[in-house]
Formats: sequence, C-alpha cells, structure tokens
Amino acid sequence: MDVRKAILIFLGTVCVGLGVMGIFLPLMPTTVFLLMAAYCYSHSSERFHNWLMTNKLFGKYISDYKSGKGISLRQKISTIAILWASIGLSVWFVGGSFWLTLLLVAVAIGVTVHLLWLKTYRPEATVENTLSQADEA
Repeated sequence: MDVRKAILIFLGTVCVGLGVMGIFLPLMPTTVFLLMAAYCYSHSSERFHNWLMTNKLFGKYISDYKSGKGISLRQKISTIAILWASIGLSVWFVGGSFWLTLLLVAVAIGVTVHLLWLKTYRPEATVENTLSQADEA
C-alpha cells in the first residue's frame, strides 16, 4: 500500500471519529470533519469512501451538504437546540468568568447564524415528488 494512501485513510478515520464526537460536543464541528473524511477517503480508498457515503447515520447528510441541497429543517432545529442547551449548561457550570461566558455565547451565535444561513433541504419539494403528487390528483 502506498504511504500517502495509508496516511489519508488514517486521517479520514480520525476525522470520522472527530465528526462523531462533534455530534455530542457543541463546539466541535461535525460537518467539517465528515467532509474532510470524505475527501481523504475519496483520494485513498474507494471502499472507505463508499462506506462513508452510504453510512445510514451520516451518508445522506454528507451527500446533501456536498451537493448543495443543504440540511433539513429538523437537523437545523435539533442542532441549534442542542447547541444552546450545551452552551447554557457550560455557562452555568463555569459561572463567574465573564470573558469565558462571552466567548461561549459568541461561538453559539456564530454557529447559529451559520446553520440558519445554510440552505434548508426540503425533500418533499423535489421535482419527482411534485410530479407524482400531480399524477395522483
């Protein structure tokens, strides 16, 4: 095996791990790490890339994001809710430190703005569904 490919597979696997951690940790970006993993795998291993892109947990999420469709409204709402709950708990537990609280709130605002700025994917608005609904009428 080529050393370059082995390094890319290793980096892709690390990125998948960090992306999964980002699902649960509010300040870790899930999407960035999963996209980096997809890049690493696409340049090193077709098997790993196919596994990632067809993974039932985040394969469709990556495909929709990469194709420009965006993320679903449900994903936006749940991500923002978890983000603010986590930030709120962090501020509550940390308490007292004004600058740290300000930093956490600023990060939460930035991530919220980014998520709201992303295109909202609405699967029911696709051409195929519109045509099939018209045929049923």
